Amino acid sequence: MAQNTGRTPAKAPRATYHCNECGWEAMKWVGRCGECQAWGTVVEKARPASRVQAGPVTAPARPIGEVPIEDSVSRTSGVPELDRVLGGGLVPGAAILLAGEPGVGKSTLLLEVASQMARQRHRVLYVTGEESAAQVRMRGDRTGAIHDELYLAAETDLGAVLGHVEEVKPTLLVVDSVQTISASDIDGVPGGVTQVKEVSAALIRMAKLRNITLVIVGHVTKDGTIAGPRVLEHLVDVVLHFEGERTSRLRMVRAVKNRFGPVDEVGCFDLSAEGIVAITDPTGLFLDAMRGPVPGTCVAVALEGRRPLLSEVQALVTHTTSERPRRTTSGVDSSRVAMILAVLQQHAGVRLHHHDVFVSSVGGARLTEPSNDLAIALAITSAWRGKALGRNVAAIGELGLSGELRRVRDVGVRLAEAGRMGFRSAVVPALSSDTAGGSRVLDGMRVVDVDNIARALTLLGMDAGDDARGDTSRRQLPQ
Repeated sequence: MAQNTGRTPAKAPRATYHCNECGWEAMKWVGRCGECQAWGTVVEKARPASRVQAGPVTAPARPIGEVPIEDSVSRTSGVPELDRVLGGGLVPGAAILLAGEPGVGKSTLLLEVASQMARQRHRVLYVTGEESAAQVRMRGDRTGAIHDELYLAAETDLGAVLGHVEEVKPTLLVVDSVQTISASDIDGVPGGVTQVKEVSAALIRMAKLRNITLVIVGHVTKDGTIAGPRVLEHLVDVVLHFEGERTSRLRMVRAVKNRFGPVDEVGCFDLSAEGIVAITDPTGLFLDAMRGPVPGTCVAVALEGRRPLLSEVQALVTHTTSERPRRTTSGVDSSRVAMILAVLQQHAGVRLHHHDVFVSSVGGARLTEPSNDLAIALAITSAWRGKALGRNVAAIGELGLSGELRRVRDVGVRLAEAGRMGFRSAVVPALSSDTAGGSRVLDGMRVVDVDNIARALTLLGMDAGDDARGDTSRRQLPQ
């Protein structure tokens, strides 16, 4: 008989499976990752079972009312538009992840932030792993970012980065980028899931311990998502997306996650050869400077976060003999335009069976909000009829499949911005059927309530019943 020693036999290491692409884990092998949907990336990984025992605490627990908040008060970064997105500025001990496509201007923006912080007598350490120190210095000379409190280091080893932090003792640490930094004692290649996870965790622990504001630059994949494991977005306090079209100088910073402020703010910047400049009033970038009414144009009032932006929509309608007319869009959703064309044909008598339709936004703006439907519909009808709406008419409203105009959020904010930019008339969805067709004056601007697209076209003198010369007797909006 075997002798009972009274000991519980040690458990064998528990085998788990994880994805090499995103770090997703499962208890059994599967051919396709349940997180990133990649095939053949799930492999077995042996992980010994561990028992965690109570250990010494770093600081005793205290009532929440006695916890000091002075160390977590934000300080300005020197870039107002970035402070707007962050909710006031940079918080000591915060970890910020800035992601964007290659060449969009992430390094230029962060070098500007570093120089502005250095001018406020805060010591800044800028660690570059993608460029040499001389390359960053050349950019600094071009953008005027040279300052004695701004320190620069070109490193790709995590230990060397931590050594620079020990020596410089910065207030702000910028790491450009996390995919280029590697730890020698961690398996995997730089930029891999394991390396990115461990390097980011070590940098964030250091930032929390030393009360340093940490800004990490991250890459994005071809579909626009942040490269690396999703746990990276959970580790940091703030996730910012830096975006913009390559053909436009306009750049926007959006907060996807923010533990210190709102996530519906947008910062606008102008990127040029001389550097990057904050744009506090970007509305003028999306309005055509041409004077006089032009057929096929209408002004929409979109919301970028909580900021109203006036954007001009342009449409071109030409006759075609092709059996399949073209529907080409730029800056607007093509499927949304197709729906608007169907609604115009069914409920407003706008027949475009034998016409090519081209719809575009001005200035590189991307109009994805449903509140732009009415402006797109009016621009298309204006181009089809060859009649101008006028330069002082703005349109706000979502178009339903039955031709009705639906209310959108923050109509008052949008109208206030349109009035500030000099618009005298606006077409908005009616609050109810009783108010449809009526008009009111709001801050010197005439606001017309409309319940469907057919009534809107009638008020503008562009319904299908007008003759080719244009019957303007029913037009109620000033030009």
